[in-house]
Amino acid sequence: MTSHAPETGHTRTAARPHHPHRATASSTRMRRLKLTLGGVALLSTTALLVSGCSSSSASEDAPSTPTAGTSEATSPSPSPTPSPTPTSSPTPSPTPSLEAAVKEITGAQWSRMVAAGLWRKGCPDVRDQLRRVEMNYLGFDGKVHRGVVVVNADVTASVIRIFTRLFEEGFPIRRMEPMEVYDGDLNASLAADNTSAFNCRRPDQINAPFRESPHANGRAIDINPRENPWINLRTKKWSPSAEYAERTKGKGKILEGGLVWQAFTEEGWVWQDIKVPDYMHFDTGYPSVPFKGPTASPSAASPSTAGSTAGQSAPAG
Repeated sequence: MTSHAPETGHTRTAARPHHPHRATASSTRMRRLKLTLGGVALLSTTALLVSGCSSSSASEDAPSTPTAGTSEATSPSPSPTPSPTPTSSPTPSPTPSLEAAVKEITGAQWSRMVAAGLWRKGCPDVRDQLRRVEMNYLGFDGKVHRGVVVVNADVTASVIRIFTRLFEEGFPIRRMEPMEVYDGDLNASLAADNTSAFNCRRPDQINAPFRESPHANGRAIDINPRENPWINLRTKKWSPSAEYAERTKGKGKILEGGLVWQAFTEEGWVWQDIKVPDYMHFDTGYPSVPFKGPTASPSAASPSTAGSTAGQSAPAG
């Protein structure tokens, strides 16, 4: 009998034959996987190194900001001393000026003037001749203020020249308001130390016939009445008061031969054109007629001339 055991064993072995090429392929895949993983690790390491370098570079470009608790915060490095920059001279402010503006009397203002009694039947027909002169003046407080006087059109140029000189020379004026502000009341305006011009005064306050009056024709100006009072023809007393009646130097005063006197007389105006002391008052002559401008040189306008005129004229109110 033939034994089948060896044959069986051989058969089993043959059922699981060995394949060398499969083992080789598996090893190859494992090596590739390792190489791939190694490459990934290498790339990651390289990326981290690059990131670290970039962060370091960025921190050097931007200035560090010290924070609380760090040595930089507690011991800051001294700031560099800034180099001096050249200083430029400040631009000087514009020099104040008179900035006069001549305007016609509006219907609204004329209505206020009539309502206040500045004009009425019997007064000179000067409605179309009057002008509103708006201008700056230096107040007693040392500040520049805006004021108004109402005058005849034929004296506006002269008035502007005069008050420009007073402004530039620093002569102070208390206030400068048109008479309608005081309801045409002369005594109220004087008491307020108000500089004013046109006013066809009330019958109990006027010093001359209406039509001949310099004030009623807009050719007279009273300046700083308190500092330059007059003797009231009716009461025979100083008005508005005798406080500054003495003609000594003082703020806002008008003195013979002084700045205000020169500015007016050189333009042909007359000081105190009345028979009593009237230090506040200048006019272009009595009876009032159209003004033609300066008729005498400054040297010819002497105190004696003004005095003789006042002595021969009627009260010029």
